[in-house]
Amino acid sequence: MYNSKARDVQVFLIGNDTKVLRSRTWDRLKFEVEYSLQRGTTANSYLIEADQVAIIDPPGESFTANYLKSLEDRLDFNNLKYVILGHFNANRGATIKALLEKAPQITWVCSNPATLALREFFPELTLNILTVKSEEKLDLGRGHELQLITAPTPRWPDGLLTYDPCSQILFTDKFFGAHVCGDQVFDEGWSVYSEDRRFYYDCLHAAQPKKILSILDKIAELSPIDFYATGHGPLVRYGMNELTNLYRQWSEKQKSQDLNVALLYASAYGNTASIAHAIARGLTRSGVAVELINCEHAKSTEIQTSVEKSDGFIIGSPTLGGHAPTQIQTALGIILNTASTNKLAGVFGSFGWSGEAVDLIADKLKDAGYQFGFEPIRVKFKPTDITLQTCEETAIDFAQMLRRDQKRRALKSTSQSASADRTAQAVGRLVGSLCVVSCRRGEVVSGMLASWVSQATFTPPGLTVAVARDRAMESMTHIGDRFVLNILDEGKQLRKHFMKKFAPGEDRFASLSTTEASNGCLILNDALAYLECEVKNRMECGDHWVIYAQVQNGKLLNNEGVTAVHYRKTGTFY
Repeated sequence: MYNSKARDVQVFLIGNDTKVLRSRTWDRLKFEVEYSLQRGTTANSYLIEADQVAIIDPPGESFTANYLKSLEDRLDFNNLKYVILGHFNANRGATIKALLEKAPQITWVCSNPATLALREFFPELTLNILTVKSEEKLDLGRGHELQLITAPTPRWPDGLLTYDPCSQILFTDKFFGAHVCGDQVFDEGWSVYSEDRRFYYDCLHAAQPKKILSILDKIAELSPIDFYATGHGPLVRYGMNELTNLYRQWSEKQKSQDLNVALLYASAYGNTASIAHAIARGLTRSGVAVELINCEHAKSTEIQTSVEKSDGFIIGSPTLGGHAPTQIQTALGIILNTASTNKLAGVFGSFGWSGEAVDLIADKLKDAGYQFGFEPIRVKFKPTDITLQTCEETAIDFAQMLRRDQKRRALKSTSQSASADRTAQAVGRLVGSLCVVSCRRGEVVSGMLASWVSQATFTPPGLTVAVARDRAMESMTHIGDRFVLNILDEGKQLRKHFMKKFAPGEDRFASLSTTEASNGCLILNDALAYLECEVKNRMECGDHWVIYAQVQNGKLLNNEGVTAVHYRKTGTFY
């Protein structure tokens, strides 16, 4: 249960006849279950009170009561003509039903996939629906002739953008947002949102770069645009050009990675989709391009092309009546007929009772001779935070296997130059103290062995830690996160423990003597010393993130000990 007292609705005039209703919460809502940062959010809805009254993007069920009360204070529901849906999902169902009870005359404006989903979700109701096939115009009067533009992606095949030339506002729904909660309506001082916007992109869009680039091209044709009216977070005005360019840069970079994985899935209730998105997150963090394919909406030719050009593929399915849905069976047939058995494979899925689909798919791939990058993932009902973290770590391991195969092939075909080898040897002479970083976010606990650690500031005392992009705990080192830096003593017992390969989701601290620090992270009782830290800044540097953290507390545990140091012969790996 969520505490409704922790929510409110702000209402502001933002343009000609146009208001934003910002439903806010400081709780973490689970409509994006794989979105792990916990900074609250706003669900932004918009009201255009022209000759014809329209609502754009009503919020999900967590906000229904407060949202309806706010509308009642400002609107005669008899005058409500249109509700425009940037996308539809079951989370919006309660609010949509409540609006129908207040205003049964509503015409719902949405894309064709959303039309089908609405009729399936409300089979008992007769709905007035205006279906947008590609581009349509909707005249509300007073100059508000809205342009409706379909913007499908694998994640939101029913995506719809709305542009109002009168107010020069582009209503972007899932694009350009951020899950943060605060008092700012617009993004004044927009650089403070940079990390949140990047994290939002990485979680929601990095696995669909080709579609994002296509949508950016559509947006470029709209002019002029005063600001983006987003579905979540501050409205984007001051950082609009910067963020638009960054979306293009990030998508171009993601599309051009040297390794590619086709990630195919279908989802009956959203649970398999959540697993797919967690896996995609782990792959993209590891520098692997992902071709995310929702088989419920993809053409056979799209599936075939993606699988053929990929270095590996992962397929996910729910179990319906003891079987995989027809779309997944079709995709599996395409894979078996066209994909080389040299490609690395993976299988996952969710189920309610028996879960046969995952085993059936895995057995057919094994019989065909495919090598698996991980054991099939079977998740009963809705995945938890810990389950999603395990899925992300599994994907990181899958990416690392692809990378090792790539390096082996490269070594067979080329030899490293003497000058490059000498440089690597010289870089390897840089040394650092051996430490174990322990992190916690909610129920998820993680840790890693670190040697790229250095004191960075005297006042306040601060340090930097370099964390590889494909480290399991990298996603837990964002601004505001806390960790414990355990500085190791000479000797190899703790070092050996953390140098071993951990299975995805495995508790790295299970067999060790630990104490919980005041920030909730784990202290290794056999360490030389520990420091409790809070992340204050991050910088992306090649294949690592450099994390700057301030030290908030610490203690020397062994007065007689000597700091363990990591010596390397080469600068090309740890």
